[in-house]
Amino acid sequence: MTAPESSGFRFARHNRSPRSIAILCAVYAGLLALVLVFDAAWWLIGLLALGTLPALWDVLRNTSAGLSLDPAKLRWHSGARQGEIDLTEIDAFRFDTRWDFSVRVSVVLTNGKRLRLPDEALPPHKQLEQALQQAGFRVDRHHFTVF
Repeated sequence: MTAPESSGFRFARHNRSPRSIAILCAVYAGLLALVLVFDAAWWLIGLLALGTLPALWDVLRNTSAGLSLDPAKLRWHSGARQGEIDLTEIDAFRFDTRWDFSVRVSVVLTNGKRLRLPDEALPPHKQLEQALQQAGFRVDRHHFTVF
């Protein structure tokens, strides 16, 4: 690993986005349509609406998640969780493509341990891989692993 050449990489996302608000509105409109058009039972619609409460809570609180890479540390945050690690402790980054085509990113430490980064704090994987390679890190890709 070499020292990062640039001043750093930053990524952040906020849950109060037009996309998440539109999705919640569409779900609630669909549930209301079930009641009005098909005369669905209110208790059943209430049970279905319970699944949207975590997303609604995140939109109302406008929680954020993100990752930053500066010349000394890698930092990440997701809601109330946060973490950081010195770049000198990082051996490589491991990108695992899962069977659902999602990509999980782990930090491989110099002592051999792996630390999984929270998915919601990560930028698109190609963008992150490029930033890490520009910073001088080794990036290992593993496709369709079971573990």
